[in-house]
Amino acid sequence: DQLVIEEKGIYSIEKFLIARRLMYWQVYLHKTVIAGEQLLVKILERAKKLASNGIILFATPALQHFLGEDVTELNFFKDEDHLLQFSKLDDQDIYAAVKVWENHPDIILARLCKMLNSRKLYKVEITNEAPTPEKIATLSKNIAKALNLAEDDISYFVFTDTIRNRAYNAGNSNINILMKNGALVDITKASDLSNLASLDRTVRKYILCYTRLEEKA
Repeated sequence: DQLVIEEKGIYSIEKFLIARRLMYWQVYLHKTVIAGEQLLVKILERAKKLASNGIILFATPALQHFLGEDVTELNFFKDEDHLLQFSKLDDQDIYAAVKVWENHPDIILARLCKMLNSRKLYKVEITNEAPTPEKIATLSKNIAKALNLAEDDISYFVFTDTIRNRAYNAGNSNINILMKNGALVDITKASDLSNLASLDRTVRKYILCYTRLEEKA
């Protein structure tokens, strides 16, 4: 009941793990991908807040279910209807709503949707250290003034988060190499690549997302 590779296949596994690490940092966690994903998250957060306050938003039945219902991680798995509605959701549900919400009277929701539809995404900075409070405060002040935003609304346009990457988890789903002597050895110990063991470590980086001021319109 374990994943085991013969010793002769060790180089293929090494290439796979190294490629996986590169794909995460260069593709899956690329700045543009992060910018688009975070913008979509903020759109849905705003839509959920408006719906929770009784404002009716255009949405397909499946999306409307999650806008109107108080769905938590706990009750999602207890109520089969939540899973049923989730299985009906796809990109078309979300993007159709985003295109309509671009003309919504709520200026925050409308602005966020216009940014996504016109591909004017957040500016994203990825660093090893957390952004300083002073930098965040300066950005918030300048953007709030430029976009005429209330203090409570600036978090949609300036915010921080973290991203994580762990290419290999030896403790959870390790890859064993079957050596010629019959012994089972974890790939990080069987490999002669000195840097392979470092893949079994979670790398965390900080992201700072903010709206470009030229996107005021």
